[in-house]
Amino acid sequence: MNKSFKILSPCGILGYGFPIDSFLKGIEEKPDAIVVDAGSTDAGPHKLGAGVAIVSRRAAKKDLSYLVKGSISLNIPLLIGSAGGSGAKKHVLWTMEILNEILKEIKAERTKVSLIWADIPKKAILKKMKEGKVEPLGKTAPVLTPKTLDETNGVVAQMGVEPILKALETGAQIIVCGRAYDPSPFAAVGIKAGFSPALAYHMGKILECGALCCEPGTTKDCMIGELFEDYFEVYSPNPIRKCTKVSVAAHTFYEKDHPYLLHGPGIIQDLSQCEFTQINERKVRVTGSKLTATNPYCIKLEGAKQSAFRTFVIAGVRDPLLIGQIEEVEELVKESVKKQYKEIEPESYTISFYNYGKNGVMGEIEPINKPGYELGIMFEVLAKTQETASAICASTRSTFLHYGYEGRKSTAGNLAFPFAPSDVEFGPVYEFSVYHLMEIDDPCEFFPIEKWEIK
Repeated sequence: MNKSFKILSPCGILGYGFPIDSFLKGIEEKPDAIVVDAGSTDAGPHKLGAGVAIVSRRAAKKDLSYLVKGSISLNIPLLIGSAGGSGAKKHVLWTMEILNEILKEIKAERTKVSLIWADIPKKAILKKMKEGKVEPLGKTAPVLTPKTLDETNGVVAQMGVEPILKALETGAQIIVCGRAYDPSPFAAVGIKAGFSPALAYHMGKILECGALCCEPGTTKDCMIGELFEDYFEVYSPNPIRKCTKVSVAAHTFYEKDHPYLLHGPGIIQDLSQCEFTQINERKVRVTGSKLTATNPYCIKLEGAKQSAFRTFVIAGVRDPLLIGQIEEVEELVKESVKKQYKEIEPESYTISFYNYGKNGVMGEIEPINKPGYELGIMFEVLAKTQETASAICASTRSTFLHYGYEGRKSTAGNLAFPFAPSDVEFGPVYEFSVYHLMEIDDPCEFFPIEKWEIK
């Protein structure tokens, strides 16, 4: 085993961008691997359901060009997790198209590339459902039935380290993973090098968000993590960013439903005994990370289906009389539209108002009840067709615009529109239809590895 193993994480998500000087300083430190996370479901089900990326193609190619060149220059592996954002086949192929272009442009077509697919066959899920080996993840997970599964565009699962370790054995320079548990690609390269899985997973948990654990924190900058036998250290190659005991410990608790237990594919991390030590002004050492294997081994399934079409309007209100009774007026507007479209079942569409400046973010649980002198209002209509959504939204807008609320003096209009046309047809709306855990026997069974031929 090497005395240490160093990983360079360029940013929180591939395509978010990073300072080039920071990345080049990271390369100068001779890392043993470059690893980047490329996806998340944080923004909801739309990207997965629609089969589109989180970032623009231009942004992804710009970042990936530097990573590929850095990997080849040092002859170290480059790993990409959750390719294209959601890690389904469409997202992976989108990433591969960009990678093909880059390798051709730099005349590196002979570079060895492996893919790990994460698309789960619906037949396999149905079989597991019949065996009682699929369960919802949390109380808010959707009810999964054969019909719901059939309506789902496709299902991916978060892979653990095992398929990635298998791909590393192929000697590939670049490994592109479908949907992956965020820390898995980081942990895999450390585990392959012989280091503690507990330390490797914990360090991966921190590195996958780029420099978010620093002060000042951001996902748009580089981080370095270095594994040792009994601890790991994290720091940014950018001198303006400092890792502190508090910032690194705080990020350890990031995105978790338990203070110190973190579940992943086939594992539970126990971070209750971790200690954070300030090594110098910019570097922190972490010890005490623990990990146990789970039985059975479960993977998280993610799937989305189209649920409606959306049209929305953004407007502003400055009349204090209207602001003082905004919720009441909005309910009256809804009732007026409902009467105008008696032929459309009220249950087949929804009208929602978001009053930014008055509980627009937190809704009813907002503790501060101090409305400002103006409100930004967004209202949306969800319906079974785009035509219906747009018709109901137009009626809502025109009714609201001229509604004669109590005390109104001016009849010039209640809403100020920043855009013309004011009504925006968003298109299809998606919802999670699969958000479940599935028991499996073999951690690699549903994650086939493919050698990619540069085309």
